[in-house]
This record gives sequence, C-alpha cells and structure tokens, in this order.
Amino acid sequence: MPVIAQISEKNVPMFKTTRLQALQDSPSAFGSTYAWEAAFSDAEWSSRAAKMNGEKKIGFLAMDNEASCGIIGGLIDEDDPTTAQVISMWVAPAYRRAGVGSLLIAGVQAWAQSRGVRRLQLMVTSSNHNAIEFYQRMGFSMTGHTEPYPNDPSLIEYQMSVSVPAEENQRPARCHRV
Repeated sequence: MPVIAQISEKNVPMFKTTRLQALQDSPSAFGSTYAWEAAFSDAEWSSRAAKMNGEKKIGFLAMDNEASCGIIGGLIDEDDPTTAQVISMWVAPAYRRAGVGSLLIAGVQAWAQSRGVRRLQLMVTSSNHNAIEFYQRMGFSMTGHTEPYPNDPSLIEYQMSVSVPAEENQRPARCHRV
C-alpha cells in the first residue's frame, strides 16, 4: 500500500518528476502548464519544495516503494485561516481507484486539522467528471461558486468544500519524511 511523504528539499527530483507527469497526463486539471513548469530551474524547484514546510503550505507525494504515484498540496487561506485550499492533486493512472487519492486527501486533512482549519476547499474543472465524483465520495460538495478555467475560458471550474472534523475524531494519515 502506498504511503505519503511530505515534499521537502530532500525529495525535490521526485517532486519535479511527479508534478511534470501530472501536468502532462491531466493538463486541464491544473492552473499551470507543462511547458511553463518544465522550464523551471533546479533552484526554482528547490525553492518550491522548501515553501511546503507545513506552516501555511504543505505538499505530499504518494509513494509506492521508491516510485511516486500521486501528489497533492494544501494552502491555508490568507484571508480566512479556518479554510485551506486543496491544490494540485493528481494520481497516476495505474493507481486510480486504489485508495491513493483518499490517502492524499487524508494527509492534507490531517495537516489542516492540526492548524485549526475547519473547511477544505478546492476548484475542479467542469470537464473532469471522475475527479468531481471522487471528491463527492470524499464528502466534498459543490458550493455554487464557479470561475472560468484560466487556461481555457470555454471550461468552468467548480468550487467544492468539505468540513474538517475536530482533531479528536480524525485518524492521522500514514506519513513519513523522505
């Protein structure tokens, strides 16, 4: 069973590889593009990993032995510290519907909970029906807020949210630093 590992300066090459795989596999699921991020320097990737230190932002890789099979990020809302955004979630095709997505969400949820967050929010592209169904299975629901997708104005992004349970009711996700 895969486990999650916090993104840090120690696993920058795996972070870079996984993020670029995600952008290639699911280009309409992200606000960025493969072409843009593939041009980042190694210093930029290291800087991005260092910012995921857990204070206001976190990132996790799903690891199956030495191979990465998913990625997710969490970011505490600057205007409302009781809300965190789920960002950049992706699971490798061979690992979809195998519990990896649930593991990644649980990791961000546990991190958010430990910081007093009461609600997780995310944006999902209207054409990504599998992701919408997954998030609904995880307890997320549509908020009614929509935005144009930045890379293709013919698509809409839906906002979804879920309450974060009180800390005493939450089982921590299996996580280790690598």
